Amino acid sequence: MKLIARSLLVSLLAMPAVSVPANDAAVAAPLLWMRDRSLTASANALLAEMRDAEKYGLRSRDYAAGTLAQRAASLTPEAGDDTRAALDRDISDAVARFVTHLHSGRISPRAVGHDLDVPHGELDSAVAVRALAQSQSPLEVLADYEPAFHHYDLLRAALSHYRALAGGPQPAPLPASGRPSVRPGENYAGMASLRARLVQLGDLESSALGQSGDWLDAVTSMALVRFQVRHRLDVDGALGRATLDALNVPISMRVRQIEFALERSRWLPSRLASPPIIVNIPQFELFAFRTTEDREADILIMDVVVGKVFPQNNTPVFVSDMRQVVLRPYWDVPRSILVDELLPQMKANPNWVANSGFEIVRGQGDDGAVVPQSTESVAALARNELRLRQKPGPRNALGNAKFLFPNRYNVYLHDTPSQGAFAQARRAASHGCVRVVDPPALARHVLRNNAEWTPERIDAAMNAETGTRITLAQPIRVFLIYATALALEDGRVLFFEDIYHHDERLEKVW
Repeated sequence: MKLIARSLLVSLLAMPAVSVPANDAAVAAPLLWMRDRSLTASANALLAEMRDAEKYGLRSRDYAAGTLAQRAASLTPEAGDDTRAALDRDISDAVARFVTHLHSGRISPRAVGHDLDVPHGELDSAVAVRALAQSQSPLEVLADYEPAFHHYDLLRAALSHYRALAGGPQPAPLPASGRPSVRPGENYAGMASLRARLVQLGDLESSALGQSGDWLDAVTSMALVRFQVRHRLDVDGALGRATLDALNVPISMRVRQIEFALERSRWLPSRLASPPIIVNIPQFELFAFRTTEDREADILIMDVVVGKVFPQNNTPVFVSDMRQVVLRPYWDVPRSILVDELLPQMKANPNWVANSGFEIVRGQGDDGAVVPQSTESVAALARNELRLRQKPGPRNALGNAKFLFPNRYNVYLHDTPSQGAFAQARRAASHGCVRVVDPPALARHVLRNNAEWTPERIDAAMNAETGTRITLAQPIRVFLIYATALALEDGRVLFFEDIYHHDERLEKVW
């Protein structure tokens, strides 16, 4: 498909410009969308597509395609050239807007506080309009401007399915049970509605609708497990408060989540130049691509812990290039943690630094001079004249590895000795950095182009007494993104809690 669009664009760019003699007002530029006072096939196809823009997660009213079609239909034989030219220009403007929205989104990421300035490839909307107008297959050319991701296509299919669900009959809202949780074998007055909702969402076979009884049976409990897995809830097969709330979310809101996920896909490069690493913050998952194709079999997937829901601890949305890996790293304590959490402990305990595995140092490098804890050195720390770091070892907050991609937030990926949060469904527990569950696997992945760094050598360095800083042979693009819906290759659609309220912010500017 890319070749179709490219060949069209090349031929169009090579065409000589149409010149209009300054002294001949009767000679006008040729119309793109009309022939013999009627719309061309390309115009009709694109106007129909814009009238159905909702299937892309866009808004048909942004393009006024219905109005444009009505204007064309109402043209009389007496309509002047100026009238037809004005209509032709308005169709071009609408098509240009539609292509731009498909290519890079309706809303700028900056409008919702995201640092996602990424190259989208050259999009000359005027050239795109001419290519679409002169193509015999304009919808095929149009598709080439969309993100070339398999999971984008899966999301579009999911959007169609959930729109159909939203337009159909809706089960009654599930009533509260009056207790913390309804467990398998216990009675629940809303069992009929529960089964109907689970059937509607595809987590329960329709044959279960004929089942009688107000108790939570094993089949329905397993359907709840499937629902809980899809919604990143604690998996217990019971009807607790969080599961009940998620089941009662209107389908229209799930539609909106998919629409926003499609929009956020368009904020990314339309095609990947090299295999990236992507962290989806509300999903609490990392995806390390082995190729530029987003097929699940070619992706290393692992759990992560992201920043707490407090605004000052939110993991930011941004893009950067990973350039270094540090094995057995020091942890340079961020200023906020030093001031808010550690300085009070040092002032209360003159031996706190030595007993806790920390060091007070001068300078910024790993070879900075160590300064003993004293009233004076603690005061210098408070004045930001010295810095505090934690030595490599089993208690180090960064564990045995950190993965560095320069950014203004001082955020990076790292190991951790605190594994408890990985057992939770909702993994928002850090100060903003991203903790990974399997740092050796990630280290092997990011160092795969550094031939001298074999898995055995990596394992040895991760257990050495001193640290090792490694520059990657090829930088790796890292995207920290935020999408609360994801469609999988097996047909499931996952939904995640809007933990940082970014969907709410996007709704306000949508």
